[in-house]
This record gives sequence, C-alpha cells and structure tokens, in this order.
Amino acid sequence: QLQLVESGGGLVHAGGSLRLSCAASGFTLDYYPIGWFRQAPGKEREGVSCISSSDDNTYYIDSVKGRFTISRDNAKNTVYLQMNSLKPEDTAVYYCATDLQPFSDCDLEGMGYWGKGTPVTVSS
Repeated sequence: QLQLVESGGGLVHAGGSLRLSCAASGFTLDYYPIGWFRQAPGKEREGVSCISSSDDNTYYIDSVKGRFTISRDNAKNTVYLQMNSLKPEDTAVYYCATDLQPFSDCDLEGMGYWGKGTPVTVSS
C-alpha cells in the first residue's frame, strides 16, 4: 500500500527551527518528485517546496527561500524539510505529496498522493 507519513511538526518560538520528515512506504521515494505543501487556518493550501527525481532540482516559494531546505535520504526512503528562522506566518499544517511520475521534474499542481499532514505552530 502506497503511503506517505509526515512527522516533525510542533510548537516553536519565532526564530526557531524544525525539521519535517516525509517517510514513504510501498514505493521507492527517490524515483519520484516530492512536494511540501501547507495550509494555514482559513487559507488555501499552497506549495512550499519541491525536489525533483530526475536531477534533484529544488523549488521554493519566495516566502521561504533562504530559510527552508528540502533534501532526500534515499537510504531511509525519506524527504526532509528543514525550516529555520521560522515566523508566525509559517504556522500551518504541512503535507508532503507526490504525483508518482517516475524520473520527472516537479509539478506541484499534479500531485495527488498525499500524507495526512503534521501541524506546525510558530508563536511570536
């Protein structure tokens, strides 16, 4: 059974750091692009970052550039999102997802396989 499981969320003060994990089961994660998304209360979900499978190109929305880093650990079948210098506006439920298109670049809008999310709260 294909599954993505997020972990690592929590409560942190502004300026702090968290590392989110996205662990895959039922498939080999490094064959596929993986995206991180977030949805804040009362707001639409937005794509935050993505790592391709073809050449590990990375993408970030402007609001997190220089603060967030996406990476893979293929041995652990896991993708990480390191989040530094967190701000209250980063508060959201964070999800990872894939489109299960092997050896392809990121296409955030095409991602339809989702984890259940992990909540991140940044206090001011």
